[in-house]
Amino acid sequence: MSQKIKIMILGGARENGKNMYAVQVEDEIFIMDAGLKYPDSSLLGIDVVIPDLDFFRDYGDKIAGIFLTHGHADSIGALPYILRDYDIPVFGSKLTIELAKIAVQRENRRRKNDLFHVIDADTEIEFKNANVSFFKTTHSIPDSLGIDISTKEGEIVYTGDFKFDPSAKEGFRTDFVRLSEIAQKGVLALLSDSTNAEANFPNDRQTSIEKYIFNIFENYEGRIIAAAKASNIVRVQEIFQAAATGRHVFLTGRDAGKIVYTAMKLGYLNVPKGLLVHSKDLKKIPDKELVILETGRMGEPLKSLQKMATNRHRMIKIKKGDLVFIATTPSHSVETMVAQTSDMIYRAGGTVKELGRDKHTSGHATGRDLQLLIDTLKPKFLIPVIGEYRLLEIHKDLAIEAGMNKKDIFLPHNGDAYALEKGRFYRTDAVPGEDIMIDGSGVGDVGNIVLRDREVLSDDGVFIAAVTIDRKKKKIISEPRVSTRGFVYIKANHALMNGASDVIKEAVNNNFEHKKFDWTELKQDVRNDVEKYLYKQTGRRPVVLPVVMEVNQNRHRAMARRNNQENNSEKRQNRRNYHKKDSEQKKAKA
Repeated sequence: MSQKIKIMILGGARENGKNMYAVQVEDEIFIMDAGLKYPDSSLLGIDVVIPDLDFFRDYGDKIAGIFLTHGHADSIGALPYILRDYDIPVFGSKLTIELAKIAVQRENRRRKNDLFHVIDADTEIEFKNANVSFFKTTHSIPDSLGIDISTKEGEIVYTGDFKFDPSAKEGFRTDFVRLSEIAQKGVLALLSDSTNAEANFPNDRQTSIEKYIFNIFENYEGRIIAAAKASNIVRVQEIFQAAATGRHVFLTGRDAGKIVYTAMKLGYLNVPKGLLVHSKDLKKIPDKELVILETGRMGEPLKSLQKMATNRHRMIKIKKGDLVFIATTPSHSVETMVAQTSDMIYRAGGTVKELGRDKHTSGHATGRDLQLLIDTLKPKFLIPVIGEYRLLEIHKDLAIEAGMNKKDIFLPHNGDAYALEKGRFYRTDAVPGEDIMIDGSGVGDVGNIVLRDREVLSDDGVFIAAVTIDRKKKKIISEPRVSTRGFVYIKANHALMNGASDVIKEAVNNNFEHKKFDWTELKQDVRNDVEKYLYKQTGRRPVVLPVVMEVNQNRHRAMARRNNQENNSEKRQNRRNYHKKDSEQKKAKA
């Protein structure tokens, strides 16, 4: 009898980041990665975005575990929010698990570590309906693994982030022998990284990049500020090696210390003794002997560079003669931000060198790599994941070129589910796949309505209309007070403000005359009339906040409060008189 198999896309499709996928075999669900993504400029005030946690509410009793491919935020960043409410076992390599613990403890210090389990490329975990094993992959962080879920119907392979690089050092090399072994079992479905599918040139070898960074550090005479993601251990190691020829390194950024020292402790980073210095030593070290490694908050160095360039950073200010080396390859979605950051650096007196402009470097597979993987595994079905839509489409075209039938390739949306029936996958009922937005400590309490209000506030500002009324006498007690922020300059627009005041009075009086009094309707009438007036006068739509106060109500409350106080005072006095009388009677008897 064939097994019931379903593949569910929970995040990471048609977007950059937030990777999370699920495979259900009979009544067991295996989660592969649990990542986040950083918001674009349209998500005002949002810190990070994670997959829909309703999936865990609906299917939590069936989830056998969460299996992690590597330690970057796009694969482990959602764990803190999942583990707040659900006790699910988490499996990953040694470094991945340590970085996951750091991420979880940052958000939830009380979370115990008994849910975390360290595995390696030789581990195979037997479950009731399937076995889960792993294989080594090449990425920009050590201990990266692909995942193989072995079922009776065939292997389901998830690559995670990967690339092929024959020059990669030990600990970073893809295990082609293991891939061949998986292929021999018969690959039912392949979920493969699409991030770099449109690359026309092969990635530069790691040795070439090392020489490039070494030459920059050796030939520059001033201070160097290197911007990299703290979790890109490969790049951090290359910076350390280049700096070790005569410079010291100062780490700045909240994530840098924890991640770097964790990698050092586990033996994944080789740091010469005396290379790292503390902030107290900065003034003693000449600029030509100093490298500042900036990783930024949550691994985002560009915003920190902007603060350095505009003298808003808590420790470092970019000055004339500084070289800012952007040692990360930014995605297309932040290229504008990179250009703006470079402009700020030049204005501050520094110069900029970008690794991504001079070298073809990425932690993700090129189109040729993707075709090689397909040729090696020969999957029956392909689901391109981890990438924006155009990248999934390009991945599909590459697979067709490699010999696959286009009917066997699915371009998923988040929330899509594919069930296996009679040897083929068919789209079935959707699963939760919406975005959950994190703002501060709030999880999911910011939705589309709040974001729309924030967008309006950022575009046209806010207009506050305050009026005091006497509901019983049906009259306005005092002239309406109007104020605004981000809409118009009040002192230069007296006529507009006076006109708005008249509109408010008219709306309140009309409400008194023609309607039965209702607070909600009164505020809505004021809001609607003021919005129409302001749009007619200015062509803009600020957020209008009506504030209606009732003077009579306050007076009644004050009278009631005073009466209560008088009654309480009288009761206390009566009790005192009673006790006094009782005491006198007892004395008289004695």
